[in-house]
Amino acid sequence: MWSAGCGGAARPALLGLVLALLVPGGGAAKTGTGLVTCGSVLKLFNTQHRVRLHSHDIKYGSGSGQQSVTGVEASDDANSYWRIRGGSEGGCPRGLPVRCGQAVRLTHVLTGKNLHTHHFSSPLSNNQEVSAFGEDGEGDDLDLWTVRCSGKHWEREAAVRFQHVGTSVFLSVTGEQYGSPIRGQHEVHGMTSANTHNMWKAMEGIFIKPSVEASAGHDEL
Repeated sequence: MWSAGCGGAARPALLGLVLALLVPGGGAAKTGTGLVTCGSVLKLFNTQHRVRLHSHDIKYGSGSGQQSVTGVEASDDANSYWRIRGGSEGGCPRGLPVRCGQAVRLTHVLTGKNLHTHHFSSPLSNNQEVSAFGEDGEGDDLDLWTVRCSGKHWEREAAVRFQHVGTSVFLSVTGEQYGSPIRGQHEVHGMTSANTHNMWKAMEGIFIKPSVEASAGHDEL
């Protein structure tokens, strides 16, 4: 059985950001050239299964019982926005390009929980469960993911992998779909091997301009 969370109100600043992204012509950046930078808010698209990384205030009914993470086909769901952040010790100043091989946290904008994995089995495929964990962006060392890409920095037009620092699995989708209450959403899990199921691309969002450019720190519209 699945369980719904407390449904606390999103923080006003984050809710305002998502609303701005959803308003037509309101400044939502589309996919394009450039670098993904620290502090950017974006959606992540699995290129093999064509779903966006998603979470919501619904907890797993098995395994850890933490907030579930899924993949959705819809491109306009506000629950698919994630913020790029550094570890608890910092290391990812706003506007700085994310390096290939850098460890980051992916914080779910509307619930404030971090993308997380641990040694629980996922409900459908029996791979490693991926959840959202923590409060107000603060969780633990199992929230860190290394960006695996070629070259020096994470480029917006390039597909990348996310490898978990603590357990070495790759963030993946293999096509299994849930029934009620999240019917049609895809299971997201961790896999031990690097393959086509764990390739992700930056999609819709607000990308902070790289700090090496003029007007550093301003949102790119």
